[in-house]
Amino acid sequence: MNKQRRIPASESGKERALPDRAGADGHLRDVALTPIRRLVLRLLQQHPQGVKAYDLLDLIRPLKPNAAPPTVYRALNFLVTQGLAHKISCMNLFIACHQNGRLRDEAGLFLVCPHCHSVTEFYDDTASRALHQALYAAGYRLDRSVMEIGAVCPSCNAQHRPRQQRRESTPRR
Repeated sequence: MNKQRRIPASESGKERALPDRAGADGHLRDVALTPIRRLVLRLLQQHPQGVKAYDLLDLIRPLKPNAAPPTVYRALNFLVTQGLAHKISCMNLFIACHQNGRLRDEAGLFLVCPHCHSVTEFYDDTASRALHQALYAAGYRLDRSVMEIGAVCPSCNAQHRPRQQRRESTPRR
């Protein structure tokens, strides 16, 4: 069965209560969230459009004046390794993972709009399975579970469509 789950950042960035050992989805995991990891994850959740590491540092410094870049990078690395956050390499952004119960070996698709730079986390079981099968047939295996795809978002698509297409899609009265 094809289960498409499209999770727009605007809907998925709601802050969630996090116990000491938890995933971004609130499910208990054997993952220790230290105060700095918890803070970084919470900030990622509050910025669903993504945050650059140095911007995160600027957000943390009012709360922890001695915070340094290695502290932030270590927390981000931990969160990414544990599947609680993702790095969007093409934009050098980090975002909180918004997929509940996602397996680490599933390929997460991140649709990155080249116009407004919005990022949408998108999971499609059929596409993921097809990707794994194609890689296996070619003798490869997936090394990263994140794939970034440049795709014009619905909002920008409506704004950038040629006039003739807009007229054709507008219902006549």
